[in-house]
Order: sequence, then C-alpha cells, then structure tokens
Amino acid sequence: MNRNMNAAKALVLAGTVLLSACSNNSNASSPSPAPAENSEGVKLEILAGNVGGKTPEGNTQFAQALSEKTGLEVTLDKPASDYDQKVLTALSSGAKYDLIEVSDLAKLNALIDQGVVTDLTGFVQDSKILSDPSVIPTGEWEQLKGPDGKIYGVFSKFQGATMPIVRKDWLNKLGLQEPKTLDELYTVLKAFKEKDPDGNGRADTYGLSTAGLYDIQGIMSAAGLKYRYVLDNGKRTLPYATDAAIPMYEWFAKLVKEGIMDPNFITNDTAKMRNLFLTDRVGMVTYWDAWVGMFNNLKQQEDAATTFQAAGMAGLQAADGTILMRRGDPDFWIIPANAPHPEAAKKFLEFWNTEDGITLGSLGVEGYDYALDNGKYTLTDIGKEANMDHGVPYWYNTTVKPKFPALPGVEDAMALSREYATLELSLPTWPDAEKIVTNYALKAMAGQMPAGEAVEQMQKELKAANLID
Repeated sequence: MNRNMNAAKALVLAGTVLLSACSNNSNASSPSPAPAENSEGVKLEILAGNVGGKTPEGNTQFAQALSEKTGLEVTLDKPASDYDQKVLTALSSGAKYDLIEVSDLAKLNALIDQGVVTDLTGFVQDSKILSDPSVIPTGEWEQLKGPDGKIYGVFSKFQGATMPIVRKDWLNKLGLQEPKTLDELYTVLKAFKEKDPDGNGRADTYGLSTAGLYDIQGIMSAAGLKYRYVLDNGKRTLPYATDAAIPMYEWFAKLVKEGIMDPNFITNDTAKMRNLFLTDRVGMVTYWDAWVGMFNNLKQQEDAATTFQAAGMAGLQAADGTILMRRGDPDFWIIPANAPHPEAAKKFLEFWNTEDGITLGSLGVEGYDYALDNGKYTLTDIGKEANMDHGVPYWYNTTVKPKFPALPGVEDAMALSREYATLELSLPTWPDAEKIVTNYALKAMAGQMPAGEAVEQMQKELKAANLID
C-alpha cells in the first residue's frame, strides 16, 4: 500500500482545522513504556520508508521529537528514493541499524531464511503494551510469524484493503442500488456510461476504471478467485491463471468492447485513475479503503456544497455467497540480527504503539506540524501538507482516539475491510509470477487476446518457469 498512501500527501486539508479534544486522555490508553535505565546517551539507528517527516527539515524535527519522547539519541535515515534497494543493501552489507521498516511479507520470509532478523516472540509476549489485544488484536500477530511460528516483526500501522469505490451520488441520482453480484455490477456500470450521471448532456463518462490488475480483487470475488498464490493440497496454484478466470476476463473484455470501461486501464497509473474519478469521468474505481475518505475530503474542500459522494463497497458475492477482498501486506518494524542497540529498539516499539507514539506518527511534531492550545489541535500549513500521515495514518490501538474527525466515508469502508479482507499468500516466487499473469490477463481483459488462449499461455509459462505446480 505504500505507493498509494504516499500519494495521499497531495491531498491538502484546506483551511484551519480545529477540534476540541482532550489532550490528556492517556488514562484510557496503554501506558507509555517505562524509561530504560541509563537510557541517556543510548543511540537508536532507524531506517524508514514512510515514518518521519515529509521533507529533510521535517525529518530532522521528527527525529528530534523521537529523541525527546524516548530519551534515546535517535538517527532517522529516510531515503528519498529506492527504499527497497536501500534495505537490501543495508542487510547484505552488514550495515548496522536497530530498526528497519518493511512492508513486504515475502521479503520478511526471505530475511528469516537468511537469519538476519531477530526473533521477537518473547519480547511481544512479555510486553504489557504489545500483548494487550486492545493495542494489537491477538490474531493479527499471525501475519508476522515465520514458518517456525515465531514472531519477527512489530506493526508500524494498521493496513487496510482494496475495494470497489463507487460514486454513491450517481447511484442515488439514477435510482440504482449498490451492486452485490456481477450481473448487478454490469447494470450499474452500463447506466454510468449511458444515462448521463454527471448531467452535462454529453456521453463522456465511463462505468469503471482501474490501474492495471493490482486492485480488482473485489470484482474477481464474483468467481471466488484470489489474486496471489493459493495452496491446494500443498501445490502452488494461481487462481487468476486457471480456467475459472476465463469468464471474468471475458466479462471485462465485454465492458471494453461496449465502451463501458476506461480504455486506458492497461496503462493508467493510480494518479490518472484517481483524476478520472475526481473529475466526474468515471463512476467506479478499484482502490484502497482509505481513499474513500480522501476522495470525499478533497471534493468538499474544493466546494463545500458538492454533491460528490464516494463510498466503499464489499467485494462481489460468488455463487456460494463468499466475498473476497484483498488486504494489503502490513507495514512493520524488524530488528536486524546485528542491531547494536536492540533494547533501545524494543523501547521504541512499545512507545510507537502508545498514544504519544501514535500522535507523533499521525499528526507529527507539536510546534511544527500542529499546535495544541487548551485541548484544541490545529494543523499548521506544514501539517496540512503532511495530511496527518507521518507513517501512521491509521492504527490498531483502539484506546487511542483520533484528534480530528475521520474523513467522510472512511470508517464505513474500513469496516468492510475488517469484515471481509484477508491477506494473500506471499511466496518468494510471486514477483516473477505476477509479471506473467499481469501480461496475459490485461491482454484478455482488453480484448486483445482470447481469454482462453491467454490463460493457456499463462499456465504454460508459469509451469516452464517452475512458478506453479
């Protein structure tokens, strides 16, 4: 999700944002970690991709605030680009960081195999903060366990899911109900194309736009197909590369042929797709739950009287009633096996999941990103640009309440994610397999290649490369 959530910084909260909120509600929150003995002068070296300031100056301010709040001498290394490569280089070269931010479960499994990441099972179980299910639900830890059942990471934020996002105001205007099945979805998308939902008298709208293959899980749910690997009696299968996917690819090709689907979906990046949605050109996109609120917020900031209303949808029902949604890989911290200050890293991990840590990770630095006066929080211009995301736009800890109201529609969207979304199986071979599946799936969806032939070619190349069994 990082590639999408990083784009959120472009959505600026216009105007002065105020909320009367209690600034000392820590009694309801998990306790802050006790100061470590003789922690003064103890260093903490962090490598982060999302956590921190949005500019070099902001990052310096953030590291200073971390130092003040934890009593550690924090160095925060946040590369401007090529973060994944920086992580790999650091670990392979023996560079010594105490904490590294990671957002790829396949990468975590590889690091575990290499023996370069610390087992955190005992630490998590013994921590009064991290073992509290109101801070992190017990079941969530399964995501960060290795094949040996041990825990090798600690969450840095709550990760949501992708879903169909629909123009609810267009549904209402055309007298349509939210679609639950593939046939109902076709009816809605066709109406968005043909019945002038934006009211400008021109046939210039599409029913659906996507950005490639990445986020269509909620629609493929109609055939009960998951995106990545599924193990079938121990054998690696890719549902999108099976015969069961053929009717779905044919369905998309029908949309393209009838002009219902944005014809540029193959080459779209997410910014182009979002722009179509925000400029009344398309009635549905497939994207992250958090963007439901961001879409609505942006339009309301442009025009307080706007009728624009985005709403998240659950995945479509399969024939047996099953609904599949794709949850994003979690963002989490690891402690490298060669970390020079592992106890300082553990102190930080507890702090990060308390109210003070979450406030820093969301609002940022007091006096720089926001001001606090008599319980009222006010974002500065710098804070507005950061969009209340310094690595923690959303979090697990239910005892920590947001300092500002949730963006419109996002709570309902995330409720759907929590109810239906599941993680996908991350195997080291997935990146290579994804290239083959994506290539042929998009050709089939665009009508450039018969769907049956595309799936046959997928299977042939996947087997030849030993990517499926």
